[in-house]
Amino acid sequence: MPDLTDEILELIRRTSSDLPADVEKRLRASVEKEAPGSAARGALETILKNVELSRQNSTPICQDTGTPIFYVKYPEGWSTRKLRAQIRTALAEATKRSYMRPNAVDAIYDKNSGNNLGGDDFPYIHFDEVEGDELTIELMLKGGGCENIGAQYSLPDSRVGAGRDLAGVRKVVLDAVQKAQGQGCAPGILGVAIGGDRGSSYLASKEVLFEKMGSLNADPKLAALETQLAEEANTLGIGPMGFGGQTTVLDTKITGLSRLPASYFVSVSYMCWAYRRRKMVVRENEVIYD
Repeated sequence: MPDLTDEILELIRRTSSDLPADVEKRLRASVEKEAPGSAARGALETILKNVELSRQNSTPICQDTGTPIFYVKYPEGWSTRKLRAQIRTALAEATKRSYMRPNAVDAIYDKNSGNNLGGDDFPYIHFDEVEGDELTIELMLKGGGCENIGAQYSLPDSRVGAGRDLAGVRKVVLDAVQKAQGQGCAPGILGVAIGGDRGSSYLASKEVLFEKMGSLNADPKLAALETQLAEEANTLGIGPMGFGGQTTVLDTKITGLSRLPASYFVSVSYMCWAYRRRKMVVRENEVIYD
């Protein structure tokens, strides 16, 4: 298998400094929804200036460069051990070049590794073997501010009158957005997982955030709920950075999991406006970035 360290380094640079086109398009459309001269409009305009400068200068979009989350789909016969080593080497080099801020802090000894490499858990790398001969590496950088306001509910929840159905899901997701206010660097994107256990539900709520904005959920019930939640969240008046306005949420993505009869979890992963996720595809001798 080839050494892809340099190509992975480029993936990290692009993810950290170049906001995806679908996200930028949604942010630019949101500016027009806010009143001229309002704090909400000013916040969005400042965000977009920052996006342009970061892309131009190859500097991080946000000072919190986030937790690196890699999803690797590899062909049969490739070595996950070697791929993991290449990813970690590229991440350390990206940190040295200031594409990433050193973020890996040992929770027990409160020591920063200085190069973004912790144990096997940091960066987080998930491997899936797939058919065919293409390698795909997806990367998400999830900031701490939006991570801190993630929420998980166990239904039924008497606090908000939520039962074990999609109507109950709607109530708890809107409750999570209301409680977050501007702390997650709104406008945000909601990743929602329904079902699973506590661990798998949270994980799936992040995985669904890899999907592009504007893509339609294959399940018509979930597609309708995604649209409803995004629209209703934007009536809460929280707005960009909590300044009020029309744009609290840019999009909502939902996935459903199997669950035990005794459990009904709803997990909400909130992504900030710095929705940093990109991928690279290796096809024979060609590397394609998206």
